[in-house]
Amino acid sequence: MSFWRFLRYERPYFLLYGVAFLLTIAVFATDPLSSWHWPTFFYALALVSLWLAAFAAYRYTRNLQAIRRMQSEDAEPLSLESEAYRDTLEETGIAHIRSLNEVQARQKEYYDFIISWFHEIKTPISVLRLMQQTEVDPHSLNEELARIEHYVDQALYYAKLDSFNQDYEIVNCDLEPLVKDVIKAHSKAFISKRIRVQLELPPTIVQSDSKWLLFIINQIITNSLQYTGEQGEIRVQAASTPEEKLLILRDNGIGIEAKDLPRIFNRGFTGMNGRTHAKSTGMGLYLAQELSKKLGHYITCESAPGSGTTFTIHFPKHHDPYLDTLQRKE
Repeated sequence: MSFWRFLRYERPYFLLYGVAFLLTIAVFATDPLSSWHWPTFFYALALVSLWLAAFAAYRYTRNLQAIRRMQSEDAEPLSLESEAYRDTLEETGIAHIRSLNEVQARQKEYYDFIISWFHEIKTPISVLRLMQQTEVDPHSLNEELARIEHYVDQALYYAKLDSFNQDYEIVNCDLEPLVKDVIKAHSKAFISKRIRVQLELPPTIVQSDSKWLLFIINQIITNSLQYTGEQGEIRVQAASTPEEKLLILRDNGIGIEAKDLPRIFNRGFTGMNGRTHAKSTGMGLYLAQELSKKLGHYITCESAPGSGTTFTIHFPKHHDPYLDTLQRKE
């Protein structure tokens, strides 16, 4: 640090000493009971100048020490302003570290998902290669192609999760045609497993994004198909309460263990069913819940082993997605 630069920043102290000295001299000079002595004046000026020089040297040394020990936690600030700056820098540093940790966590999540996705999509591709060497069963071919499409959709929607606010439009959505579109897309799976579908869907309009909501419903029905045995049943109902509208999807499949139920919406969680009854990436329900929250909805689940599973998509009536969009932009 330059000494002249130091003197510029310490100028208020020098002005304070100078004004105090001049005021003191003025008091004595205007006192009619005291006589003026020039030697005394110069003597006082010399003492004040020496003291001011010593003070400047002390302050300069302390500033140099403070600068050298700036990175040390034991360093003491020399002023209230420097203490405030230090606190601000510490808070900024902590916030930066937290942001960096969040970015690294998201990158790890994305990496883990991609690795899992690669392993999962290799299975239907391997099956298709085997079919090339044998007589092709059209049903099996369509089934494996559907699995590939499902995994590709999951990857695409997962990639869009962070940029969700740039790719959605809240409109009035009728639940009945959305559910029927999903049922139709899985019609071959329903037929092959002889699973009955019961639809109890009175006209129900909700505010959502039709594309994202279709994906959410598809994930839940895909999950129900995966864990519902042959000749099972999936029932889809719409209901309404004073507080919210509900889309209820109920199956009579194998159910979920009580210890797994609180974690089924966690990223990458497969649970006992995913490990023993079917291969699973553990991403479908996670994506469905995350997208639901971003749309102002949420999903709950009730289940017990051997008693089937009930998923409920909640659409709060007093939720204003447009207001949330404005708040996020601000």
